[in-house]
Amino acid sequence: MLTQETVEFLGTTTATDQEMGTAIALMTEEESVISDAPVCRPEATGALLLGLLISCSPKEPKERDRR
Repeated sequence: MLTQETVEFLGTTTATDQEMGTAIALMTEEESVISDAPVCRPEATGALLLGLLISCSPKEPKERDRR
């Protein structure tokens, strides 16, 4: 999705036309559809929390020998 708009600059610049074209191309380049960014997986967090709670839960009491 392109979020920038092209604006004409009326001042003086020290960049050549090729440098300006490269800078504009870099600023208006769209993001790739696939990225390597970490993805939030709430179901994985829930499973981890459930496993932790089950492993740390108190054990059932043992019956005493009645003599």
